[in-house]
Amino acid sequence: MAKTIHEIMKVSPIVPVMVINDADHAVPLAKALVKGGLKVLEITLRTDAALESIRRIKAEVPDAIVGAGTIINIDTLNKAIDAGAEFIVSPGTTDSLIDAALETGVPLLPGIANPSEAMRLLEKGITAMKFFPAEAAGGVPMLKSIGAPIPQITFCPTGGVSQKNVNDYYKLPNVGCVGGSWMCAASLVDAENWDEITRLAAEAIELATA
Repeated sequence: MAKTIHEIMKVSPIVPVMVINDADHAVPLAKALVKGGLKVLEITLRTDAALESIRRIKAEVPDAIVGAGTIINIDTLNKAIDAGAEFIVSPGTTDSLIDAALETGVPLLPGIANPSEAMRLLEKGITAMKFFPAEAAGGVPMLKSIGAPIPQITFCPTGGVSQKNVNDYYKLPNVGCVGGSWMCAASLVDAENWDEITRLAAEAIELATA
């Protein structure tokens, strides 16, 4: 099992960003994504079913590495870890959240949108970061610009990443993986179309690594 955030980022080229409204969908959704080759899963804490979904996936899908996203304060941090999250992802950063997260020892992928935010995290010894919202914050050109003066940071761009641009992001030297949600869209989950989710997961890997 991967231990550090850098190791986790190397497991799959794409991290599905999952919004789960019904905890009964959690395990079949996770199994469908893992079957397609995407083993690192981010469950966003945007719904009441999120924490229970993390618990169920952790218990029933041993091949998955399940993490929690939308960690915005210490309360959500603690709840995610208690639910069994193996890594945590935040859309942005505050000193109190980052310090608390580092104390837990749980792998952390904090969000940044510009070089100043990246430098502040680098001062804390953090070298793996989420670039969010990727497209709105400047996309591929911004990541190239950040990579020139700060090459020691590895990013996971998320937000606006799609089938059309995933390869543009993934081929950047300072990108370890990308976050996306098209392979687990709400319409597919609601319809319980697990086979199509598996197909899209496998296709996503091909698109990213082409």
